[in-house]
Amino acid sequence: MQHTGLLRSVAAIPLFFSFAAAIAAKSAEAVETINETINDTVDEIVVTADFRGRDANQIGASMSLFDAELIEAVAVQHFEELINIVPNLNWSGDGHRARYLQIRGVGELEQYQGAPNPSVGFLIDDIDFSGIGAAATLFDVERIEVLRGPQGTRYGANALAGLVYVTSAMPKAEPGGRLEITGGSDGTQSGGLAFGGPLGNDSRLAYRLSAHHYRSDGFRRNTYLGRTDTNGRDETTLRGRLSWQPSPGLDVNAALMFTDIDNGYDAFAIDNSYTMLSDKPGDDAQQSLGGSLRVEWLGAESMRLTSITAAAESDLDFGFDADWGNDDAWAPVTYDYVSSFQRRRTTLSQELRLSSTEAGRLFGGSTDWLVGAYALRLGDELSSRSVGEYFDPAAPEFADSLDASITSDYTATSLAAFAQLDRALGRATTLSAGIRIERRNTDYEDSDGLTAGPSETMSGGELTLSHQHSDRLMSFVTLARGYKAGGFNLGQVPAEQREFGAEALWNLEAGIRSRLAAGRVLLNASVFASRRDDQQVRTSLQLVPGDPASFVFLTDNAATGETLGFEADLRWFPNDAWELYANLGLLDASFDEYLTPRTNESFETVLVDLSGREQAHAPSYTLAAGVAWRHPGGVFLRLDANARDAFFFDVSHDQRSDAYVLVNARVGYEADRWALSVWARNLFDEEYAVRGFFFGNEPPDFPNRLYTRLGDPRQSGLSFEWRF
Repeated sequence: MQHTGLLRSVAAIPLFFSFAAAIAAKSAEAVETINETINDTVDEIVVTADFRGRDANQIGASMSLFDAELIEAVAVQHFEELINIVPNLNWSGDGHRARYLQIRGVGELEQYQGAPNPSVGFLIDDIDFSGIGAAATLFDVERIEVLRGPQGTRYGANALAGLVYVTSAMPKAEPGGRLEITGGSDGTQSGGLAFGGPLGNDSRLAYRLSAHHYRSDGFRRNTYLGRTDTNGRDETTLRGRLSWQPSPGLDVNAALMFTDIDNGYDAFAIDNSYTMLSDKPGDDAQQSLGGSLRVEWLGAESMRLTSITAAAESDLDFGFDADWGNDDAWAPVTYDYVSSFQRRRTTLSQELRLSSTEAGRLFGGSTDWLVGAYALRLGDELSSRSVGEYFDPAAPEFADSLDASITSDYTATSLAAFAQLDRALGRATTLSAGIRIERRNTDYEDSDGLTAGPSETMSGGELTLSHQHSDRLMSFVTLARGYKAGGFNLGQVPAEQREFGAEALWNLEAGIRSRLAAGRVLLNASVFASRRDDQQVRTSLQLVPGDPASFVFLTDNAATGETLGFEADLRWFPNDAWELYANLGLLDASFDEYLTPRTNESFETVLVDLSGREQAHAPSYTLAAGVAWRHPGGVFLRLDANARDAFFFDVSHDQRSDAYVLVNARVGYEADRWALSVWARNLFDEEYAVRGFFFGNEPPDFPNRLYTRLGDPRQSGLSFEWRF
């Protein structure tokens, strides 16, 4: 295996610590004295994605946690604005918003056809939005948890790489709310209102409602159409939550959400700029309605029953101008292609679990236990159409027209059983063991006459040894196995590659979680090594020269992969006014052995050996650091910088992004009931790519070129918040 990526990653370790030291030195100069009386600065952080809702310092896993204050300080509108802060988290810009995530190099880059089969789980208030995370707007969100590594026991097949768990603001016993208004460059306008409190005179019943709307022009200018909004954003989110405690041993929490994401999609330019030439710009829209009901019942002194019911229905429209041009741009050649996809996805899930209380522990009170069952019914209906025409007066014999459509219906039923034991080995050491067995049955049919119904039984779990050195320091070693279901390929693929099997990921990890200096310094770090068996790899082939819609997407199990990595996050509170942080992710994710089909210059399919090559969207380092200062009088400022190494765009070609650094800033004033801030994202207007394709798209010769989708340029704005 080649380890050039690992060498670049190791070289970044001194950068991490020197960056942290430089920030610390700067703050020491600015602050003459540090408070003599030091109390805990950071409250206990309960991880709700965990089975038992434990304190983060008791969980042997690598994770990043965002509370409401941090979310509001760092982001403006969407979860994708937080991605660069999380070590070893990346995203594919295939679509307007970040829907396709990669954790430690594992995750999908797109989905145009076939069965949904995500590697990264994405839950909002227990509602499954894996693979369709455009709904992840941030107004009135209370917490976000990003768990890295396979979650084989807790979440099964949809969390091979990890999990993103979003929790909206919970109802409170006291009445109150907030109003937020934002205006900024690129035509940005947004407003949100949230309020709640007890219902009537019953303190056991509380509610919270929120509504938010956001729009902007989308950072592109279509000079052919004379418009600035063909890539625009129009995003509306409504949330409702209800909390009820009918008796001391019974808690009921309900959540309901509706999102209407009506975004344009005009993101690729022929010259890789922000200037578009398309005559038929597309859209990337998602309308979702979902709800969940969580019931916690302490039905007996020895055990607790938890029931989680969730359902959602999403209508997704995705379309684009496949040639990215217009009649004038391609004249005298006629070259005009458009693709559109309409998808309806439904999910219905039920989880039941029994867990021990302190009185119900086994083996003399030394062992906590948990057992449970899970069922998921997923439906995915797709209707797609690609139309186009090609005619070159100089070569009329190559004229081509296209009008291809397909409809498909996919259903999957998953049933799982799981169990976990946590045994105390003395006063400070705990051994945890978990297992999950899952059976998935599928049924697929489409208008081309293809029927498929692969079924399989999968298993995963974890074994963790943790030691509590003190109430401030915990170390752990974890061996985990995650799994991902198999599936099938559509289109013109060989019969023996029509179906592909399940994938397994083994992960060995060791780390520490600590609160030092009486809670003023938080340092969490871990090292890990992973191996992917029967690794699923998705690639694409362009079958017809001059037809940008003639891509066949193929997934197979031809590869094994190995990953080595390091993750750390450091937060330091020198005193009540200052906060400094630095997060680092190092990654060497490569193919151990892999032969992939590619289309050469003559549009012939050939096999290429990628053994030893880095995997796609897996930068060797990700680095984020920043400083926040708050004066007792109310003035505050924040500066955040994040950087990431170059990465391969795909396995279908060897083109790479450039490394880049982004800087964000915010300054403002906060009083008891209101706050006003001025902010800037991508302050220095860095140009960077979030997705890339390498193919021929310019007539009449169609030379292969790299086409990139650029991330957002500089944006600035003003936000006002009033709390009541």
